[in-house]
Amino acid sequence: MGELYYKGLFMIKLSTRGSDFETRHPPASSRQKNPNMREMTLKRRITYRLLTPLIKFLLYLLWASCRVVKIEGEQHFETLRENGKSFIPCFWHQHHIFCSWYMRRLIKKGFRIGFLISPSVDGEIPASMARGWGAAEVIRGSKTRSGAQTLRDMYQLVVKRGISPVTTSDGPKGPIHKFKSGDLVLSQFTRAPLVPVSYAASRFWRANSWDRFVIPKPFSRIVIFVGKPFAVERSTHIDDFAVLGEQMEAQLLALYQQASASLG
Repeated sequence: MGELYYKGLFMIKLSTRGSDFETRHPPASSRQKNPNMREMTLKRRITYRLLTPLIKFLLYLLWASCRVVKIEGEQHFETLRENGKSFIPCFWHQHHIFCSWYMRRLIKKGFRIGFLISPSVDGEIPASMARGWGAAEVIRGSKTRSGAQTLRDMYQLVVKRGISPVTTSDGPKGPIHKFKSGDLVLSQFTRAPLVPVSYAASRFWRANSWDRFVIPKPFSRIVIFVGKPFAVERSTHIDDFAVLGEQMEAQLLALYQQASASLG
């Protein structure tokens, strides 16, 4: 039985049969509470309860006003489903608005889609929305704050329950357009392929945030591109992850450029 130590976050044990997967991490009692994470006070709970319907209404209004004129590459998802395979949809944090629209579309078509959402109070609204869309599972975790626990939970979703977990590959806080290795690790040990997704809008605003969040303007045209699935081989060495991450970054950039070009 071999052991792979990954950046000090967790230890994964693989048997020679390739079927056993165990993540070891400090017990809950020994993990310190993050002093920078805000608590869910009663006031915040009431505020989020009131804000959620408003934000959902505004998002749905924006979705309804825009026109998705093209979805390229959707056959990749259909082929994976026909073959009974789970997968890992991944996109940049800045592309949440219409990539989330597309994930919701897949859910409506019967795909078992799950979401990884920040455990902070800022994740309360998107978590509530994802559940409302009919997501198969919503994991409240972080690839940076609780990497080991999150990886184990996502592994269970993919391997044991056949759920395809969505990730924002440069989230939760950047650097922008830097593909995080946690998604590569998940693909390697679940054998579920990564499926990159990007979109472009004919007119949009960019927020002054770390990810330069993209907000399509009402009545914009939208084009969505889905890339070819890519599975990280079980034999891949950790030293090769940097190159694989760069390849995924290049593919996501190419998809965005193709989507933009399609808008004319």
